[in-house]
Amino acid sequence: MDNNTLAKINKFTRREFTDDELYTFSVILCDNEIDRDYECFSDNALEKIKSLFIGRTGIFDHNTSTANQNARIFDTEIITDTERTTKNGKPYKYIKAMAYMVRTDENKTLIAEIDGGIKKEVSISCSVPRKICSICGNEKTSGSCSHIKGKSYNGRICHVVLDDISDAYEWSFVAVPAQVNAGVTKKFSDEATEKSAYADINEADEELRRDIRRLAFFKGGKSAAETAEISTKGMSTPQLINLKKSYERLLSRKGAEVQLMPENRKEQSAVYKI
Repeated sequence: MDNNTLAKINKFTRREFTDDELYTFSVILCDNEIDRDYECFSDNALEKIKSLFIGRTGIFDHNTSTANQNARIFDTEIITDTERTTKNGKPYKYIKAMAYMVRTDENKTLIAEIDGGIKKEVSISCSVPRKICSICGNEKTSGSCSHIKGKSYNGRICHVVLDDISDAYEWSFVAVPAQVNAGVTKKFSDEATEKSAYADINEADEELRRDIRRLAFFKGGKSAAETAEISTKGMSTPQLINLKKSYERLLSRKGAEVQLMPENRKEQSAVYKI
């Protein structure tokens, strides 16, 4: 670890820490790809997130108790992958963050799980004042947009652009992130033609089915997962999304937070966990 990195970390500590006292790792917070819920961040949103998430705490499952804090972001950057485009044809961009932990006897297992790829998927929690329809350009909260996320309009898949992030709260290790690429490790795919875009929709449906099976397992064990596998065959994308959200709501009552759901629907700037 170089002196510049140590200096960035020590801005957040009460005393100067040395290299051997700290554990650092990189994490992909989010990107501009259309995610499982047919939502994506704008370039403006990525710039805001890049700035706002410096110093934010890493936790588990969006449980904001003090005892659940385990890491902190000390640096961020936006990276553009020139060899990849998003589903809507834009240059692929993602936010890479650097996080640190103080090495202790208590977190040895967590560090081993991060290094071993067990703890890797992440989700962010932030405030999103503007949500724009990709088809008509109107804000979804204005009441002037009737387009449905995930539905095709003249060959274009409707999605919501999350824009103008006003605040950032935390980032969490989670079991099922809304954004496929978010995490300590990530997987890239490439779409360039309309045919591959439709193939990706089928792939997204399969990911939804896998998520549902996983959530069903958390809810009721192996038998529930097997039942979910059978019941999701033949379901449309909106049906799969609704079923996934139903499982997430059930699990949230036991402490697992629902991703991409406003914590307070009465607030104009809803808090989103992505």
